[in-house]
Amino acid sequence: MAHDIVFFLAPDDATAATTRLRGPSGAFESVKCRFIEPDTAVAEWDMYFEQPSSEVPPSEQLYAWRPWPEWVTAPLNDGVEVIALPQRLTRALAGASSAELEGLAERWTARLRSEDGDDMTDDDLLAVLQGVARLAVSAVETGGGLYSWSF
Repeated sequence: MAHDIVFFLAPDDATAATTRLRGPSGAFESVKCRFIEPDTAVAEWDMYFEQPSSEVPPSEQLYAWRPWPEWVTAPLNDGVEVIALPQRLTRALAGASSAELEGLAERWTARLRSEDGDDMTDDDLLAVLQGVARLAVSAVETGGGLYSWSF
């Protein structure tokens, strides 16, 4: 589980990769959260839009999901990684209705609660999704990409 996660907008993978050592900080439009697994979250979001359901997917189905988010910079011994959100997910988030984001937040919360119990993040997951969806709108409008930096 990553301690700090920042979803951010960048023009391309090369620019996103420059955030590896110090994080996106204030140089990029971003949304922060804590104590989640960003690659698993991204896969779950993608699954939700490709196969809509209010049911929490079984772990085996979630971890077998393809395409799994791709690393822009692979994690090293320090645990820092930068991943690119799939373009289809970026488009889906950009076009998502409030009801879709609420449904996804409920499902995501249920999965995290079942896996992490009392150690679950205390972030408002709907607010995180709404913020990432706003970034997705910008990414679609500018032709940029949506990324996650985590430690």
